[in-house]
Amino acid sequence: MPQTLKPPALRPGDAIRILSLASPVQEDRLQKGCDELVRLGYTPVVDRPKVLAQDGFFAGSASSRFCTLKEGLVAENTRAIFCTRGGYGSNYLLEGLSIALAAPKIFMGYSDVTSLQIFLWEKVRWVTFYGPMVAGGIHNGAGAAEGYDPESLTRALTETKRGWRLDLMGAADTGSPPKDTPESVVSGIAEGVLLGGCLTLVETTLGTPWELDTHGAILVLEDRGMKPYQVDRALMHLKQSGKLRSIAGIILGDFPECEAPTGSESVKDVARRVLAPLKIPIFWGAPIGHTRRPMLTLPLGVRARLSAGDGAQLEILEPACSA
Repeated sequence: MPQTLKPPALRPGDAIRILSLASPVQEDRLQKGCDELVRLGYTPVVDRPKVLAQDGFFAGSASSRFCTLKEGLVAENTRAIFCTRGGYGSNYLLEGLSIALAAPKIFMGYSDVTSLQIFLWEKVRWVTFYGPMVAGGIHNGAGAAEGYDPESLTRALTETKRGWRLDLMGAADTGSPPKDTPESVVSGIAEGVLLGGCLTLVETTLGTPWELDTHGAILVLEDRGMKPYQVDRALMHLKQSGKLRSIAGIILGDFPECEAPTGSESVKDVARRVLAPLKIPIFWGAPIGHTRRPMLTLPLGVRARLSAGDGAQLEILEPACSA
C-alpha cells in the first residue's frame, strides 16, 4: 500500500485558498465565512470571479473548475484548500486529474466534496478533512447551530505531535438537537483507518477507478434529505457490493431532513435493521457533515478508535498533519 501523505499543519497567518468546485455559492455566506477565517488568524485567498461563478447548477464550467482545482492543488503559496460548499459537480473533476507528484496540502469539505476526498485517498493517499466549508458551517460561527466545532477543527488542522478525542454525542445546547437521540446501535470498540463521507457519494464510487476500499476501515456515513427507503437502498447496495464485509466499525450522522412518514421506519430504524447484523461497533447520530449542530472535523485517512457504549468517543490515534 502506498505511504499515507499528511499535509503540513496550518500556522497563524497562513493562506487558505477558497474554491467553488460543485454548486454556486451565495456571496454573503462566502464573505461571512472568510471573515470567520480571518478571525481564526488565517488569510483567505479568493479569486471572486471564479469562486462566485455560476453555470446552471454548477459553480462554473467543468473545465474551469477542473483548472481551478488543479492550480489550487499544486500552488505553493497556499497551505490549504477550503471548499465554499457542496451541492453537485465534484465528480466532473475526477477524470484526467493527476497530482501524483504534488506535495500534500490540507483539503477541507464535506457533502459532494466526498468524491474528491475519496479520489485523493485512493489515488495518492492524501489525508483530507471532512468538516465545515466556508459557506457551509464556517460562516455560521464557532459553536453555533449549523456552525462548526472549534476544538476539533483546530486539532485536526494544527496538531502534529499526538492524537485527540472527539465526543460523538456532540453539543447538546445549540437549540438544534437531532430528531432521533444519538446512541450506540451496537456497542463495542473498533480500530481502523477513518474513511467515508456522504453516503450518496460513497455509493457512487462503486465501479469507478477510484472505488473506495473499505477493508479494515471505520466507515463514516452521513447525508441529508433522503427518505428512509432511499437510505435503506444505499446501505443495501454497499452491503451487497461487499463494502461492509470487512469494516471495523461505522459512524453515522444524524441525517437531517430525512423524516419518515407516520408509522414508517425512521432512518435510525433502517440503520439498525440493515447494519446491526454486521456485529461491529456502530454509533448513530454524530454531528458530522449535514447536521444542525456544530459540525465536527474528522481527518480521513488516519487511524482511529471508536468506542461505542452508553456514549461514544472517537479517538484519533495519530496527528493528521506533519510539522
